[in-house]
Amino acid sequence: MKTFHGTDNAGISRPTILTLGVFDGLHLGHQKIMQTVVERAKTVNAVPTAITFDPHPRSVLYPENAPPLLQTLDQRLANFEVLGIEQAIVIRFDQNFANQNAEIFLRDIVHDRLQAKEVYLGKGFAFGKNRGGNIDLLRRMSAELGFFADEVAEITLRGQRISSSKIRELLKGGKVNLVRRMLGRPYGVEGQIVRGDQRGRTIGFPTANLKPRNRVIPKYGVYATANLIDGVWRRSITNVGVRPTFEGDNQPSIESYIFDFDGDLYGNVLRVRFLHRIRDEKKFGGIEELKNQIAKDSNRALNYFKHAGVMNMLNLA
Repeated sequence: MKTFHGTDNAGISRPTILTLGVFDGLHLGHQKIMQTVVERAKTVNAVPTAITFDPHPRSVLYPENAPPLLQTLDQRLANFEVLGIEQAIVIRFDQNFANQNAEIFLRDIVHDRLQAKEVYLGKGFAFGKNRGGNIDLLRRMSAELGFFADEVAEITLRGQRISSSKIRELLKGGKVNLVRRMLGRPYGVEGQIVRGDQRGRTIGFPTANLKPRNRVIPKYGVYATANLIDGVWRRSITNVGVRPTFEGDNQPSIESYIFDFDGDLYGNVLRVRFLHRIRDEKKFGGIEELKNQIAKDSNRALNYFKHAGVMNMLNLA
């Protein structure tokens, strides 16, 4: 996938089928938009293209209410490629862009630079000054500029609209199973493995301590998880929280005990996907009580992995 930061060199070889949005999390609703773009691009021999914005517009316009993002920009772009997008354009969102007239953007960028044949927006998405770049404006200008514009219907689950804000709310409550259904995949974070206090190794459960790049992590507690190591997803159990059993620990951490693995991961970038919540984080009376609970948690996780379909979900080892 070709990625451009700005529009200077993008979309000049072939016409495009285009979508615009933040697309944080790339949930099923976003995926439906991407699928529409990719399928239409194949039909008319155009380049499936996504314009996205960084940082999140609300962090510029309403910083006190800006949401923490579910994905880093690199994760978002990687998922674009997986979904079949061939060209991604990252526009730096600042006050100047926020004040740009949407009609000028459509003429200069969407029509002249990107040669868009078709433009698809998610329901309710708008850009430009006073949110003027909405589906109504696109449809009005499409006749003049010669492109087709449409809005992709949203997707619901259990009668609820799938949205990035809803997924953040569910993660805050630890509801990773429902989040998996909204994303079409387990929620994951990634980060560098850092050297911890090595308490886990001394009690027989050595853990990989992750310094997450993602700002959104699930509710404190213990989860059945999968960790990506050397291209293979491995079964694991992960604690998210502040380890209340040990005095003085007040910094949130993500620690994974990876079953049947004894390698050195320090310094590596590790990905962890949250599959199933086992319990809340709690304070124990001592090391032995903690060891016994970790053993119980591990057994519960291993039993979860025995369920039909779980091992195949990520080709777990």
